[in-house]
Amino acid sequence: MENILEYEPTIQPNDVLRINVSSQIEEIVAPFQNRNSQSSGGGGGQNLALTGYLVDPEGFIQFPVIGEVEVGGKKRGEVQKLLQEQIRNYVTDAVVDIRIVNFSVTVIGEVNARVPVNDGRISMPELLATAGGIPYTGLRENILVIRQINGVKSVGRVDMTEADIFSNPYFYLRQNDIVYIEPTYRRVKSAGFFTSYQGIISIGTTIISLYLLINNL
Repeated sequence: MENILEYEPTIQPNDVLRINVSSQIEEIVAPFQNRNSQSSGGGGGQNLALTGYLVDPEGFIQFPVIGEVEVGGKKRGEVQKLLQEQIRNYVTDAVVDIRIVNFSVTVIGEVNARVPVNDGRISMPELLATAGGIPYTGLRENILVIRQINGVKSVGRVDMTEADIFSNPYFYLRQNDIVYIEPTYRRVKSAGFFTSYQGIISIGTTIISLYLLINNL
């Protein structure tokens, strides 16, 4: 089992990577820099794919000078090392830093938020804290995580009350994960879901939405 302290995200197709190459003499590494990223300034509304390297469906990026580089399925640190070794054939002191700039996790249900991730990893407790915490109407013992890996959907559960939560493979979230916080029985009952047509429709809508998310229809 992977040490959680050493966890790194795995790069997937459609990720957008911001790759910075630095050296004591910056002019030397200029050919290895993304020109769109350099000229983007502070334009926060700009398309991320234009300011970074988009990973294609086969897991490759096109990198200046080097050309096609396979990054899909690799850890961020592995790609940093790979690019750094190749660039040092040209610039001996080159240093490479990589960030997944479209890394975000969506929380739905009793908590609704889209949480951007800046440092490349976020745990379930960190995610929930950033999203404002689970209200008393939310279920902590059965949090649903919907995840897509190489085009295949997977579903996992996290119990925030378990002592060995750190061993749960869904303890660390991955980019584009969807986390669903179920309502407690008291919340469902107090809302009158079992005694009104509106409640039945609401429950049915939630079930259909989750089904569509899981099956990617």
